Amino acid sequence: MPEDGPWDVIIVGGGPAGSTTARYAAEGGLSVLVVDGRNPIGSPPPGGELVPTNEEMSRLCPDVPEIDDLFRTPEHAISRITDKMKIVTPSGKSLEYEFGGMVLDRVAHDEALVELASSAGVEYLLDSWVENVDGSTVLLRGGKRLEGRVIVGAGGHNDPIRKLHWEEESLNIPVKFVLMEASSSESVELHFGSVAPGGYAWVFPKEGQTNIGLGIQRKMAGSRSLNQYAEDFISRFEGEVSFRGAGSLPMSGTIKSFVKDNYLLVGDAAGMVLPSNGAGITIAMIGGRIAGQVIVEHLREGLPLVDYEIRWEEQMGEVMRNSKRAFRIGSLVFKLPDWILNVGFNRFTKGIIWRAVTCRKMFWLV
Repeated sequence: MPEDGPWDVIIVGGGPAGSTTARYAAEGGLSVLVVDGRNPIGSPPPGGELVPTNEEMSRLCPDVPEIDDLFRTPEHAISRITDKMKIVTPSGKSLEYEFGGMVLDRVAHDEALVELASSAGVEYLLDSWVENVDGSTVLLRGGKRLEGRVIVGAGGHNDPIRKLHWEEESLNIPVKFVLMEASSSESVELHFGSVAPGGYAWVFPKEGQTNIGLGIQRKMAGSRSLNQYAEDFISRFEGEVSFRGAGSLPMSGTIKSFVKDNYLLVGDAAGMVLPSNGAGITIAMIGGRIAGQVIVEHLREGLPLVDYEIRWEEQMGEVMRNSKRAFRIGSLVFKLPDWILNVGFNRFTKGIIWRAVTCRKMFWLV
């Protein structure tokens, strides 16, 4: 097919959300083109690299079907497997939990998703930036025009389709992180309190290095900058920094609608990040599979695209609502002085804290 189309589906952004949408649309027999400004996709690493194991995902998101078909993480993309997570208070005291997690080599992970989509027939157009999207036309920088029947925004929190055609705003939390050539811990750590106002700091151990970083809510940070908070936290650890990165996470949860005319949003562009823990990779892929499958049924059988939202609600609605609620409560709690958090994080509240982090009802009933 000529590169300019017409394509059944054009997807802007080839990260986990975009490549997963593309894979399932192509497996349904559609012609799919993914446009991305990066080359290669996955580089540079975008930040967080922790995902639950498939078994853990089945517990965390029980209404999501066929977990093993969706998440096919190859061994070479897994840098470390962990079975523990520590929630660390400002005083350094920690609450330890059982958690099946994988710390990824994010570049290898995203490249593997590209390969999986490509094997289904998806084509990629890299080093290409979107200037405008109007109707069925995608205009690229330099003047090239592409035509698509359905156009998907999977370009993260700065997705051009979201910016052009949606007015709803999300709470975006800025993050900074480093990859440090040192192994600091066997378990994943999340640090709360004044170390990262309104957010959290993290330590994700990898093979031979550690991903260390944090995100904050600017309105709760006073006069200090993200850089100051990041440097203060990172300086606690010893080792040579091999990479520095920054980004932003939409932490207000999913937006009201992911569908408008022949446009769909998926992943960070749709707010598919769990606010209570920042999980976005797997959540984006869940949304991507639903979007890809619905697009196939839309173009083949006339199914309304809004069924994408209905199926998302069936699979992830309760989890997302629980996470939004926990984030709102947490934003109030983390305004308290550190000494109160040190007292409040204890063996009696341990279960409630874990239910909040893992997006379940905090008090069993609400």
